[in-house]
Amino acid sequence: MAGGLKEVRERIGSVQNTMQITSAMKMVSAAKLRRAQDAITRIRPYAEKIQAILTNVSSSLDSSEGVFSQERKVQTALVVVITSNRGLCGAFNNNSIKLANSAILEHKSNGSNVVVLPLGKKAFEVLARNGHAFAEGFGDASLSIFDNLNFETVSEIGQQIMDGFVSKKWDSVQITYSQFRNAGVQTPTTECFLPVLDSNTESNEATVSSTDYIFEPNLTEIVEDILPSALKTQLYKALLDSNAAEHGARMTAMHSATENAGELLQELKISYNKARQASITTEILEIVAGSEALGG
Repeated sequence: MAGGLKEVRERIGSVQNTMQITSAMKMVSAAKLRRAQDAITRIRPYAEKIQAILTNVSSSLDSSEGVFSQERKVQTALVVVITSNRGLCGAFNNNSIKLANSAILEHKSNGSNVVVLPLGKKAFEVLARNGHAFAEGFGDASLSIFDNLNFETVSEIGQQIMDGFVSKKWDSVQITYSQFRNAGVQTPTTECFLPVLDSNTESNEATVSSTDYIFEPNLTEIVEDILPSALKTQLYKALLDSNAAEHGARMTAMHSATENAGELLQELKISYNKARQASITTEILEIVAGSEALGG
């Protein structure tokens, strides 16, 4: 019985230590979430507006005017997979990777080659384990992007993606990531990055048809300046969305883990008290039996 009590005491100590760690991680994620949420909240209205303008402008271009609007047969597709660098955030990373796998299978079923660009170490680990081909020329910047997430770093990666599309290294670019809704809700999302025309939806088409822009000095110069900037902003918004969603998912996961540890701790304490009471009762019975034997 003493051995059983010692084992339960050790489990109680282990659960208490785990509970302290998960509680601390929850508070850290809550602090980081506040900053990440402020960042995505500030950029989202601008990104959505410039995306609407981008779609409108692209709809009026032909293949000779806009290199980013060229629709061609997809020989090679690029799938950009955005995840986190760390785990312990529930199903956050798995959801983005599942979407990426679906996009990869769809392209392969259409006879296209597929290369992947992981933005985040978890995506790299899983995709490398599954034997997918990686896009060349990005180096370690794509894996360490969340260590210093800023528009300048994202712009460099976005420019490389656009250059690859223009040079026909890939004919289609898709982004998979988790869109931040609130601390408890993250929506796995797939967006068409290039060509721009592929991003049109029914709502976008309604917006395009109802808006008429006057271009100064001319359409070509506007396209050359606006489209690259808008595409980089779209990629930056996706990364900020994913960053906020990661901290929200981790905070929720650590909150659940802390609550589960608390419930387990209560059960272990009850088990320990029962075992201790049983041990004391056994010892008392042994003493009484010994006393009666001596008296007899």
